[in-house]
Amino acid sequence: MARRQNADTPLLRQAQDRPVQRLRCGIYTRKSTEEGLDQDFNSLDAQREAAEAYVASQKHEGWAALPDRYDDGGFSGGTMDRPALQQLLADVERGRVDCIVVYKVDRLSRSLLDFAKIVEIFERHRVSFVSVTQQFNTTTSMGRLTLNILLSFAQFEREIIGERIRDKVAAAKRKGKHTGGMPILGYDTDRPNRRLVVNEEEAKLVREIFKRFCQMGSATELAAELNRQGYRTKAWTTTKGTTQGGRPWNKAHLYRLLNNRKYIGEVEHKGTFYPGEHEAIVPRALWDDAHKILAENYAVRSNRTRAKTPALLKGIIRCGHCGGAMGPTFTRKNGKTYRYYLCVHASKNGYQNCPVRTVAAGTIETAVVE
Repeated sequence: MARRQNADTPLLRQAQDRPVQRLRCGIYTRKSTEEGLDQDFNSLDAQREAAEAYVASQKHEGWAALPDRYDDGGFSGGTMDRPALQQLLADVERGRVDCIVVYKVDRLSRSLLDFAKIVEIFERHRVSFVSVTQQFNTTTSMGRLTLNILLSFAQFEREIIGERIRDKVAAAKRKGKHTGGMPILGYDTDRPNRRLVVNEEEAKLVREIFKRFCQMGSATELAAELNRQGYRTKAWTTTKGTTQGGRPWNKAHLYRLLNNRKYIGEVEHKGTFYPGEHEAIVPRALWDDAHKILAENYAVRSNRTRAKTPALLKGIIRCGHCGGAMGPTFTRKNGKTYRYYLCVHASKNGYQNCPVRTVAAGTIETAVVE
């Protein structure tokens, strides 16, 4: 027995003296909503505390938590477009992280496809992955199988939640309720009560736009007139404090406004219209007059003919002034059709904004062919 103990002593001493390899652990945390993040100790802190405790329990294996925080508060797990996740993946690419520690697998991703991409990056850089509440080893085939099964259920849960949200939105719209989205000219959003309230000053402008369109019959000319008078599209401030909108008018803005049925007190959902809770600001007769003109609009009638008109340089020719695309158009005079290429910016913002405007199709096509 003495000889065996003496023989084993050098081996034990050698094992004890062997240096432990340091494993740098990056802790990633995520919360889908911003609710409660302003508290002194929130969900992200709780996740990190649990992860740090797990890393500390593996200290004898050389594990050490990195001081960098990879926290995504208010970001869905169904997308990879998250700042902290992108920073973590960048650090993995640079070789700064050896192991990723999360509280639960779905904190990293709820999408099986996205998770597969993330694991591929981990494997390429020999980075391991650990879940505090779910023991996994991604270096084994069984570990990868278990992860894929769990992520499948996580993705299923996410799809069920999405269906519930869509059903809730559909039910709310059937009752005529406002369900969010980009504010429109003429209304302000009462966020606490989730209602549209009339902005009287903007409502006057909306009615004037409908009246002027009925008189002019041209969205392009009306947009130019609004811009000359100093009017801009609806401007609003997001919940994050950024200002959006407030741009010069073009005909696309006007077409969206003229076709928005909220102005006559209705809410649309998948082609069906319901009476809205909000107040209408455009009389129905004025709406009908505008839509008669829209139905008879020259551009709408000419689209079918334009599609049949040959255009050799379609998708190729560019405006020499602004570099914008030039699309085929035509006009008729004395029974004869004349073809042109029209600058898209001139079409949207008015001919006076582009010195090139149009070029004769036959002339430019002949020059190119020759």
